[in-house]
Amino acid sequence: MNLLEEAGKALLPESYNHLSAEEMIHRIQTIRQEFGEALFIPCHHYQKDEVVQFADSIGDSLQLAQAAAQNKKARYIVFCGVHFMAETADMLTDDTQKVLLPDLRAGCSMADMADIYQLEQAWPRLMERFGNTIMPITYINSTAAIKAFVGAHGGTTVTSSNAKQIVKYALTQKKRIFFLPDQHLGRNTTAELGIPLEEMAVWNPILQELEEIKTSDQRLQVILWKGYCSVHQHFTLKNISHIRKNHPAMQIIVHPECSYEVVQAADQSGSTKKIVDTIEAAPAGSEWAIGTEANLVGRIIQAHPDKKIVSLNPFTCPCMTMNRIDLPHLLFTLEKLHQGELIHQIHVDKPTTTNALMALDRMLLQS
Repeated sequence: MNLLEEAGKALLPESYNHLSAEEMIHRIQTIRQEFGEALFIPCHHYQKDEVVQFADSIGDSLQLAQAAAQNKKARYIVFCGVHFMAETADMLTDDTQKVLLPDLRAGCSMADMADIYQLEQAWPRLMERFGNTIMPITYINSTAAIKAFVGAHGGTTVTSSNAKQIVKYALTQKKRIFFLPDQHLGRNTTAELGIPLEEMAVWNPILQELEEIKTSDQRLQVILWKGYCSVHQHFTLKNISHIRKNHPAMQIIVHPECSYEVVQAADQSGSTKKIVDTIEAAPAGSEWAIGTEANLVGRIIQAHPDKKIVSLNPFTCPCMTMNRIDLPHLLFTLEKLHQGELIHQIHVDKPTTTNALMALDRMLLQS
């Protein structure tokens, strides 16, 4: 059964949309108590507060997948994140553990910008042009199929926390890297390592050709897949100018999925963990503008009433695909599970898992 068929099989009944929040919270709490340690609910930082309140662990995608794998008492992992995150959890957990995603429509626009069939077309073209001089690198925000391809071709994964370290290692192994799916993280990371923008080019997966070529093939070091995060794309230089003009005392910290220009204009950039830790360590009375997902920024604001914190772009939306997971979908999934029916199970086949874990293991060996 494919994902569309599975989604059709387990569409949210209309009755769930008419339940009060209080009723849904009570029913979820009751089921959690009955399952006890057999149920584990990891929640990504970008989830809504209504879902995060039930989290057994809150964090980034890889951190949550690793937490699920380490929790050997959990038989059922109801992953409140997006599809690629649940895939990673399934690949890292053992066969007795079942990973469920409350809504199969919870995807990632960035991950979807790197299609495995496009990559399978791109790779031989790049090999023909550059020879065996390229290491493929994929951001953890990618599908299991992409991770598997990268693993099978000698490449590695990265997170936003370790990208600089892993890319630095990769460039000691090969003359150039092919970084996907997020061009901004790839550009910001390699620029921080001292590689000139002129020695980077962009791979257009639709046209199957290189764009923005500013140097010879011989000097080209970085090939960036033409993908991006639809949330972080909305933080702009205009937003930064507004903060500088109206709040001159504010420090600006942004995620490296933002554009190169925005990262350069900000005071700091870093992973979600770095953003959270930086604000946590900041003195009372300090002022911050944060360029990352709205739900997380709202949660940071609530946690630090002693500091003045705003979103760098107050008009940007939360991650819409992540926000497909809500109280009704979480409750429905749990009640079906309570009835003995697994819906929205995420399962990655063995060959894909084997190759994808090769990419993950190469990263962990260098971290």
